[in-house]
Amino acid sequence: MRLTKQTNYAVRMLMYCAANDGQLSRVPEIARAYGVSELFLFKILQPLNRAGLIETVRGRNGGVRLGRASDKITLFDVVKVTEDSFAMAECFEDGAVECPLVDSCGLNSALRKALNAFFAVLAEYTIDDLVKARPQINMLLGLPERLQKNGVIAAPAA
Repeated sequence: MRLTKQTNYAVRMLMYCAANDGQLSRVPEIARAYGVSELFLFKILQPLNRAGLIETVRGRNGGVRLGRASDKITLFDVVKVTEDSFAMAECFEDGAVECPLVDSCGLNSALRKALNAFFAVLAEYTIDDLVKARPQINMLLGLPERLQKNGVIAAPAA
């Protein structure tokens, strides 16, 4: 199984917004930070916005920011929005299946169990976990450094 580029960049976009600490982020800045097309990111924005993971602000000074706290957005939330199918075998797909064992197959049961375990692990990790795991993330993304005081991360004073 392989996640799509859409999922990959959706997670990256959410990480960028989380690292930007509640400030509005502009799609061209995110695209530049990751070396990806702006059009591709705009395409990803729509489903993320509909799911409430990203909030968009229109206008000249507009941009995007997280739709809820980064510690409340799991990787499973993102995957549910960005992936079309998790059909690991023909028997997972909707429609006519030609296999006579479809309702009593050990393979179907094993793959379903593996898929559920995969989803369970994704549900354990949040966008906040990914950002905090890389203290240098702001520097790598070209964002202002965040200061940590008493275990709380804050933007530096201007």
